[in-house]
Amino acid sequence: MTDTLSVGRPATLPIPEGASEEAVRWIEGLYGDGIIAAKGAFSRDWVVDMAEDVYKAFHQALRVPRGAVGRGRRRFYVEIHPEQLRGFIDLVDHPWVRGVCEAVLGADYEIVELGFDIPFPGALDQPWHRDFRMPEETKRTGRLTSLAFNLTAVDTIEEMGPFEIAPGTQFDLAESFDHEMFPPKDLYPEYEARAVRKYPSMGDISARSALTIHHGTRNTSSQPRPVLVLGVDAPGAGNAEHHAMAMTPAFADALPRRVRSHLVCPVVDELQQIEQKHDIEGLMMGDA
Repeated sequence: MTDTLSVGRPATLPIPEGASEEAVRWIEGLYGDGIIAAKGAFSRDWVVDMAEDVYKAFHQALRVPRGAVGRGRRRFYVEIHPEQLRGFIDLVDHPWVRGVCEAVLGADYEIVELGFDIPFPGALDQPWHRDFRMPEETKRTGRLTSLAFNLTAVDTIEEMGPFEIAPGTQFDLAESFDHEMFPPKDLYPEYEARAVRKYPSMGDISARSALTIHHGTRNTSSQPRPVLVLGVDAPGAGNAEHHAMAMTPAFADALPRRVRSHLVCPVVDELQQIEQKHDIEGLMMGDA
């Protein structure tokens, strides 16, 4: 790309000592294409419950200012508390999720975000973007310090406007990127040339670097396409300050220790509807 400065993945990948062959593949995938996936990690019944919880939380979020924020025309993002998802422990304690987090982010990884995106019928193409600015550590060393896990609530088809990603772009950076997140339109042909659309089914899960350039595409179907989002940091990455998860004492006490140790959110007597802190204004500039 003529206007793109590539930080470049590290010359030596950060593979932990004694890592399994599977863990090495995860790391190579996330530092290579920027995305990996596990097919059929959860049952379809589990996903049906997840979808029910998502729609319930969406309607609750609509009742308060900034409970649901726009991510483009007829696209919304909502952050939720862990206990709003019946399958939260199943999700964060899944061997694939735990294994990927430990291999890429270290044993002391931090769960900082739980939420969902919903592109409804009529949603338009989003601008190409990454989810936040490249951290200084990534600029300096090429190390990835966060992951975004995604689980679809539906069997994705073309008409629903699938997620589209430009593999290997997690290290792209240029002075012309708006807020270091949005490539200029004259670079779009480069991303479109390498773009890959994803068609996950109910039960599949993916993990990606949120720095990899991506966007949602136009939903011409009659169905929404909800996607659950789990955000996980390496220690010190700092993304927790953009989110507002909390949990009640009873919920915290019932968590397995191996799960509780990774949650950095506060314990409160009563949960409040989350008002979104992380608003990506540039996503409201999608194609008309």
